[in-house]
Amino acid sequence: MSQMEWIKEEVNMTVSQARQNGVAFHNNGAERQAESEKADRAVRRARALGWLSLGLGVPQLAAPGGMTQAIGVRPDDQSRTLAFLVGVREVTCGVGILARSWPVGWLWARVAGDMMDLALLGSALTSNKAQRNRVAAATAAVVGITILDVRASVQLSRQAGTASGRAKEEHAVKVKKTVTVNRPPAEVYQFWHDFQNLPRFMSHLQSVEIKGDGRSHWKTRAPAGTTVEWDAEVVQDQPNELIAWCSVEGADVANAGTVSFIPAPGDRGTEVRVELSYDPPAGAIGTAFAKLLGEEPNQQVMDDLRAFKQVMETGEVVHSDASVHRMPHPAQPPEQKATA
Repeated sequence: MSQMEWIKEEVNMTVSQARQNGVAFHNNGAERQAESEKADRAVRRARALGWLSLGLGVPQLAAPGGMTQAIGVRPDDQSRTLAFLVGVREVTCGVGILARSWPVGWLWARVAGDMMDLALLGSALTSNKAQRNRVAAATAAVVGITILDVRASVQLSRQAGTASGRAKEEHAVKVKKTVTVNRPPAEVYQFWHDFQNLPRFMSHLQSVEIKGDGRSHWKTRAPAGTTVEWDAEVVQDQPNELIAWCSVEGADVANAGTVSFIPAPGDRGTEVRVELSYDPPAGAIGTAFAKLLGEEPNQQVMDDLRAFKQVMETGEVVHSDASVHRMPHPAQPPEQKATA
């Protein structure tokens, strides 16, 4: 799955689910279980064909003349050599299938071998030295095996692609956090909608440059004193309700998400729900490294939302003198010296 395809999938997921209940990236257990069962069946079929390869190949290695005679071909040096080579191929494919978790390539190698076998049997059918009834029976058997091989190869290829997509999805860092702000949804939406306000409460965000047509350029701090930049575009904008965005192709960090503005129960302001998914620069290693530096995404987003609540309700981010935080402490008045 390409970066852009992943971004579009994440955006569609977050927008659809935010409209329904404000919660995105939920775990669809039934769907995942069904996919897992399909994958297990495809792998079991592949392994059965791996054992079939060994079962067909070993006799041809041990007694190539007997195998050629069994399928109705007169044993001679040429037919014995061909039978032996077919046996080598079958054993190699069998070992390859049984040794791999997703032996897609080895299954397709079996299909290619089936085509070779059918060509050899077709040639034998035209020979006056062969017993055509036996050769025809062997041909029918190989046709049946070929059908099984093709079906198993197609099914395992599809499941391997699904597994790759799942791995990509599960590899992405996903965050969802909510804070209640004592301000009406329209006011909260308008403040957030001006992306240049975001660095006021997002401690890692250095700047947001509005480029027009729903696009903007973002620059943020990253671990070890580095910076990360990307262009993003708004893909859904429902006034006073929801903003959905995604990064554009080529971003340093592929990301997508939504922020929803939901009237709080009892007319207590606005529930601001942020749902974010991103692919960290160095994959799982990058995520672990970020956590070691205190950059845990869930905590970071929650801290930013708390700061947003303070900005909306008091006009500034308030820190106590005893708190530990990235931003400077508010200036304190100098102590008054006692006068004589």
